[in-house]
Amino acid sequence: MHGEIALWIKIAYTVQLAVILPVYAVVWGWRNFLWFSDIALIATGVALWLDSALLASMMAVAVLLPELLWSASYFGRLLLGLRITDLAGYMFDARKPRFVRALSLFHVVVPVVLIWMLHELGYDSRALVAQTLLAWFVLPITYAVTTPSDENINCVRGPDKLQRRVHPLVWLGFLMLAFPIGLYLPTHFALQALFAQTG
Repeated sequence: MHGEIALWIKIAYTVQLAVILPVYAVVWGWRNFLWFSDIALIATGVALWLDSALLASMMAVAVLLPELLWSASYFGRLLLGLRITDLAGYMFDARKPRFVRALSLFHVVVPVVLIWMLHELGYDSRALVAQTLLAWFVLPITYAVTTPSDENINCVRGPDKLQRRVHPLVWLGFLMLAFPIGLYLPTHFALQALFAQTG
């Protein structure tokens, strides 16, 4: 491990952010940046410039598996016609501008950059607790600033957009446990095993 990310990677990633963020702000609005994938998009850029193993590790814990599933869903449908999940379904919606849909290919870029960063900087074992605390901050805010008629950001309105099987606050509480236990914890153990640890 070198402990520092190459300058060209930092610049290239920053150029990507400079294109995506203004377009998303205009097309999708500020609430879109509450998606964990969008948080990871931005935070990874910060982590690159700070050479921060902790921030990179947090984002990897949060989005590595969902982003890999997004890529599998997208390329599976694009190349083989397979519908693995509907995570990338909007990429095939002709009603959405092609350029804006193309920008969503950041879902492919982010996990590659994060894995490279962990290879270079190591995995910071504090990421599990830090990302859990961040999620416990983001999820209630997402719930507070969205309504059932809005896009179901981070699934705070249920597995379906208008789920009515459980009380909305009960679902939110479940989600605040499901993310750390069902997603972050297994990813944390996998990353600990794969990369040299720091922190």
